[in-house]
Amino acid sequence: MNLDFKQASWINPERIERVALIFLLFGIAATIALIATSNGGLDIFGRPLGTDFSNVYSAGQMVLDGRDAVAYVPVEQEKVQQAFFNDPEVPFYAWHYPPFFLIVAAGLAVLPYTLSWLTWMAATLPLYFVAMRRIIGGKTAMLAAIGFPAVAVNFLHGQNGFLTAALIAGAMLSLRSRPLAAGLLIALLAYKPQFGVLIPIALLAGGYYRTFVAAALTLAGMCVIATLAFGTEIWLAFYESRHFSQNFILEAGSTGWQKIQSIFSAVRMWGGSVSQAYFVQACLALFLIVSTIWIWRSKVDHDLKAASLIVGSLLITPYMLDYDMVALAPALLFVARFGIKTAFLPYERLLLAIIWMAPVLTRPANEYLFVPIGLVSMLALFGLILYKAAMQQATQSLAVSPA
Repeated sequence: MNLDFKQASWINPERIERVALIFLLFGIAATIALIATSNGGLDIFGRPLGTDFSNVYSAGQMVLDGRDAVAYVPVEQEKVQQAFFNDPEVPFYAWHYPPFFLIVAAGLAVLPYTLSWLTWMAATLPLYFVAMRRIIGGKTAMLAAIGFPAVAVNFLHGQNGFLTAALIAGAMLSLRSRPLAAGLLIALLAYKPQFGVLIPIALLAGGYYRTFVAAALTLAGMCVIATLAFGTEIWLAFYESRHFSQNFILEAGSTGWQKIQSIFSAVRMWGGSVSQAYFVQACLALFLIVSTIWIWRSKVDHDLKAASLIVGSLLITPYMLDYDMVALAPALLFVARFGIKTAFLPYERLLLAIIWMAPVLTRPANEYLFVPIGLVSMLALFGLILYKAAMQQATQSLAVSPA
């Protein structure tokens, strides 16, 4: 096999399908093994099945018990998790989501724990699959999407990456033809508000005012529903919980620097202070805001705009974990779709393949080598998108220039 890295013609559909299938089967086998060796909802390592899902389930239980506001008190939620799993040493996963997501948590808490976790995965994974198929159909693209290593990471953590990817991809796909539907999807994405910083900026810069208004009104309606369901005090509890999330989980790194894929976390992992980490994160955020305004005001292809917004939304927050990298899947497919329509740049196929592999490498690379592969891969993808956008804009300028 001739390994021509420049054109990487050896990265063909057959190899893509084969590698994706290997990762897919590995994820299925790991899930079955964990369930088969579990006891009382805890896996063989003493962690809840679906690890992070335990915070959703315990918060839902507290809602059903009429203690919804207490779900935002870490010490109280920890007691609920310990009592449920009958283990004082069970790892604690805190609840950070906005009040309207408590409605979802309460619905899931009606079911037995393991069934609830699998139900949530079964409900959100098809949404992800359908959204990816709308970007690029066909066997190769679908296997690449479902075998994407971040899929298994998200599934085993019982996290919401499938929903996040589906919502932002769906919004980008609907933006030009169904602006109100796009606004609805963007508002629903507010269950993880850290990913919504760049979206209103992009909408305003691109002139998508109807989508902006639809998103704002839908979000306001969601807040009203949460207030009617739980009372105004739920918002105070949510606001107060930010201290634990910021000080203990983000700044102190209790989650583990190897899991968080932000530039903030990288600076902290390398020994930087909290203030230094915030400064570097702010510098990156400023660059992302300026870049987003530029690309969304330009006339470059919508696929590049969509990909830039997705990747930028992941990079701009200091709290982005490896399971959230599921949202890279639609960005990679948007970039690939643009490459199919135009042409792939030298080394682009190889770069996209490396980024596709990043989610399975990033945690061990961070932990043992102190190399934030997840962060580097997202920065590289964002840089590639900007470069392609600049090239297209330059070509457009030459096309309209007088002879």
